[in-house]
Amino acid sequence: MRYLTAGESHGPRLTAIIEGVPAGLPLTADYINAELKRRQGGYGRGERMKIESDQVEITAGVRHGLTMGGPITLNVTNLDHKKWLEIMNVADVEDKKKGLRKITKPRPGHADLVGGMKYRFSDLRNSLERSSARETTMRVAVGAVAKRILEELGMDVASHIVTFGGIDVEVPDGLTVAEIKARARKSEVSIVNPEKEEEIKAYIDQIKKDGDTIGGIVETIVGGVPVGLGSFVQWDRKLDAKLAQGVVSINAFKGVEFGIGFEAGRLKGSQVMDEILWSEEEGFTRRTNNLGGFEGGMTNGQPIVVRGVMKPIPTLYKPLMSVDIETHEPYKATVERSDPTALPAAGVVMESVVATVLATEVLDKFSSDNMEELKEAVDNHRAYVKGF
Repeated sequence: MRYLTAGESHGPRLTAIIEGVPAGLPLTADYINAELKRRQGGYGRGERMKIESDQVEITAGVRHGLTMGGPITLNVTNLDHKKWLEIMNVADVEDKKKGLRKITKPRPGHADLVGGMKYRFSDLRNSLERSSARETTMRVAVGAVAKRILEELGMDVASHIVTFGGIDVEVPDGLTVAEIKARARKSEVSIVNPEKEEEIKAYIDQIKKDGDTIGGIVETIVGGVPVGLGSFVQWDRKLDAKLAQGVVSINAFKGVEFGIGFEAGRLKGSQVMDEILWSEEEGFTRRTNNLGGFEGGMTNGQPIVVRGVMKPIPTLYKPLMSVDIETHEPYKATVERSDPTALPAAGVVMESVVATVLATEVLDKFSSDNMEELKEAVDNHRAYVKGF
């Protein structure tokens, strides 16, 4: 499975084309829209979420509620585009200075300046339009399709916030993936410990008053994963490496870890490795899951546990200093639009990206022209592994 996205933050629409989805997958716009709505939710979201109410249109690849095996095209209309018709006009304009709001003042932490240098833009809007996190709308839409594939194969994906700014969220022991999903989705700040809810909301409110922003750490967990996805035979076939690339490709994500992650660097080997167990009922399992479901770049049958760190949103209402690219004069950075935090939404994007990478790996490993064929192949593999 592969996909491309297209579209700008204030353009007419966002588009994704997905190739390689098996025929016979039940798929509806309502299912995708539910995921898009989750991306727009969460405590601390701002003005753009009031403007847009993202609704997907499926224009190819699905008939009578089932995928047909060909490319799937998804479109989301930008309702805000009607205010930007002249500024975002695809045709040449006679007077490029008239009302086009040329941007020459780059914002720290954004792609504005570097994009302008790379692509030789005199108007930095060309950088910010495509580099905007608005693009993650389509990654969530694509991720919804991937989740439908995983669901049909008995895999479940959940995300929750484990660190909110400087506040760590204690996660109760023994929660299943389904329980984590249920708890996080009930929470406005996507956490599984309700005792921290009001403290975090108050913190977000204070950050907003201060004109500042906060980041945090998102954890995504996938249960029901078959053994042996990925491979050790080449560096670029290791699945944990593919997931790491996918997570860090999300806007504002700056790091990734699996299982206990960087904590492993502070512990002894006897405290880190997951001892192997065997039983008649389950076959091979592990006593712990410190390695986050991976050994040698391959899934080992334990839940995948991956965390990503998101930096604070760089657009601040107490602006940092920058320099105009035309005059080279210093100035306080402009504010295009900002939220105090987007962590809950980022969690939705992260789980979508993880689901997409994982679904792609499943489709690469198993015969998958149609869903019946895929299910049979996965079931046969699971039976083989259990009897190993």
